[in-house]
Amino acid sequence: MKPINVGLLGIGTVGGGTWTVLTRNAEEITRRAGRPIHITAVADRNLDLARSVTGGKARITDDAFALVKDPEIDIIVELIGGYTVAKELVLAAIDHGKHVVTANKALLAVHGNEIFAAAQKKGVMVAFEAAVAGGIPIIKALREGLSANRIQWIAGIINGTTNFILSEMRDKGLAFADVLKEAQRLGYAEADPTFDIEGVDAAHKATLMSAIAFGIPIQFDKAHIEGISKLEAADIRYAEQLGYRIKLLGITKRVERGVELRVHPALVPAKRLIANVEGAMNAVLVWGDAVGATLYYGKGAGAEPTASSVIADLVDVTRLHTADPLHRVPHLAFQPDQLTDLPILPMEEVETAYYLRLRALDKPGVLADITRILADLEISIDAMLQREPEEGEDQTDIVLLTHVAREKAVNAAIAKIEGLPSIAGKVTRIRMEELKG
Repeated sequence: MKPINVGLLGIGTVGGGTWTVLTRNAEEITRRAGRPIHITAVADRNLDLARSVTGGKARITDDAFALVKDPEIDIIVELIGGYTVAKELVLAAIDHGKHVVTANKALLAVHGNEIFAAAQKKGVMVAFEAAVAGGIPIIKALREGLSANRIQWIAGIINGTTNFILSEMRDKGLAFADVLKEAQRLGYAEADPTFDIEGVDAAHKATLMSAIAFGIPIQFDKAHIEGISKLEAADIRYAEQLGYRIKLLGITKRVERGVELRVHPALVPAKRLIANVEGAMNAVLVWGDAVGATLYYGKGAGAEPTASSVIADLVDVTRLHTADPLHRVPHLAFQPDQLTDLPILPMEEVETAYYLRLRALDKPGVLADITRILADLEISIDAMLQREPEEGEDQTDIVLLTHVAREKAVNAAIAKIEGLPSIAGKVTRIRMEELKG
């Protein structure tokens, strides 16, 4: 049978991995796909690198736009990244009737609605398994494997850089800044780590999973995003003493008033499997009404793990290449005309439990003032930890764990507590997620 011809845009880490795995496992992949899949052309600004990786077995060009218009190419694999040129190339490929496989979560989180609409109009596919959690097949699980379920919530460790940093802070008791330097030295963090450590990368991925889980348009601009750069080693120690671990979670949840979409550090009970995901690994916990909890774990980045997902998409697209477009799996799991307008809730309407740490004068009446403020706002305390003051000090740390409360009420309580003359500095607030059904 005639091979499927692939044009590869970008042959860096993931592109090189895709070439290597596709070449190494060519026979197995052909047996699965029903026809050979060949990367016949590669576009990259570094022509020497492209020639070195491909060994002269593919046509090399530095003109990506010429490649996406090439009538001999059936599928474009976009591994350039970013929002701008990548968007132009993907839309040009679609306009020329080509299917697209991409690992670009930022592009899809920001421009996905436009890209999927263009693909729908042209009758081509846009596949993006590699855009979320690297080698973990979470998109396929949400879009197909769990299609019988009404998905209630998803909580994921979906950024390896931040998980590595938090694991090191817990294991070694080091400050955030020190561990970040080590992560950069080891190659886990970029020279500019902002997207990772401030939660933006995780929010891109959570946004895509939310749209697939609940059948809503992609709405990255409505996600609540907090990173880990302000976390202190003391909070990781206190969490451990209380039986919790701190993880940066991407969370999306269906509630009565709409959908929660948020990324932030969270205390997770240490007994949960996901709390024990360490280092640069990823894990996604999905709760469906029929199946209950399912956990997906593996490498969230790297050349060959991500290439595994890219090639899985290539196989899927090859199988469905000649299928009636109306009978393919929809991009966002639900039929395009069946997406709903469930609102994304503002963060102040979210309800969860809270960890509050405050620095207080060690004198009678302080706790009474704090508990009175919380009670007035209908926030109940679940547990408390109070340190003895260091010798010669008149201040101490008080840690409170609350029952479930609305964020709006907790914000009001924190403002009032910080206004007490007995409280020094700001209250540290970290949300808590039990991750039960």
